Amino acid sequence: MLSLYPEIQPYARHHLVVEKPHELYLEESGNPEGIPVLVVHGGPGGGCEENHRRYFDAERFRIILMDQRGAGRSTPLAELEGNSTDKLVDDMETVRQFLGIDRWLLFGGSWGSTLSLVYAQAYPERVAGLVLRGIFLCRPKDIHWFYQEGASRVFPDYWQDFVSPIPEVERDDLVPAYYRRLTSPNELEQIQAAKAWSVWEGRCATLHPNPRVVERFAHPHVAIALARIECHYFVNQVFLTPDQIVRNAARLSGIPGVIVHGRYDMVCPLDNALALSLAWPEADLRIIRDAGHSASEPAIVDALIRAVEDVVSQTDSTAG
Repeated sequence: MLSLYPEIQPYARHHLVVEKPHELYLEESGNPEGIPVLVVHGGPGGGCEENHRRYFDAERFRIILMDQRGAGRSTPLAELEGNSTDKLVDDMETVRQFLGIDRWLLFGGSWGSTLSLVYAQAYPERVAGLVLRGIFLCRPKDIHWFYQEGASRVFPDYWQDFVSPIPEVERDDLVPAYYRRLTSPNELEQIQAAKAWSVWEGRCATLHPNPRVVERFAHPHVAIALARIECHYFVNQVFLTPDQIVRNAARLSGIPGVIVHGRYDMVCPLDNALALSLAWPEADLRIIRDAGHSASEPAIVDALIRAVEDVVSQTDSTAG
């Protein structure tokens, strides 16, 4: 089974102003002349991690990490103004032009798969290939599954902690109830709601309990950005039209793609990936038997590293 490549440090860091008040954090590592690959992180609001550099051979890839608006090291942290799907797509295209890249690979998981697909459908000529994990189509039923009823029946013990900040009279519609608290002027109420929201996701993300994953999700910096931005997107139907990604799947024609999805993914159930693969038959759907949602699970790591190599083998030499 393949494991992550050795740790590396960036050779360049950038702070790119896109639209006030937003400034994006970017970094480049690996080979400046290598195959460009953009890591599209999850959430929305999750931010990049150091390990995201390690899915790629540093001698062959130009590895680009970008913290999306309000996430990670981008500023202002957890900012909702001007934060929408179309703005993030615009930011990706701005970054591509800023870095002087003609075409690049997109490597995205969970919300990162959503954003990668929307970008690829808008700019198919700029995408050399797609490696996607834990597909999240952002349909109303997908959000209802994780934040209202569905996963709650698989993890009823964790669910009690998730709903605890919300009075019983408001629990029939939890996303708006959380949004009221996550946008409250009371900072203590915000952070308490954010930690409950974020820890729920962290606890459900892995097939086997992983305290390190939960600890990261519980970190106040991560929790406030993840919870506020996710909830903001979800109350706004993720700024997409109904079933937009599947309806526009024909625009992906000709783009090599691999979909990696854990069979026991409780955050984004497998039917997301199956619906996408049926609409985009050129993509190679790989269902990972011993895995849930997290990119850090060993079987997912192995599958993603293999997927990168397989997609690269199908791309032409013009990526770069």
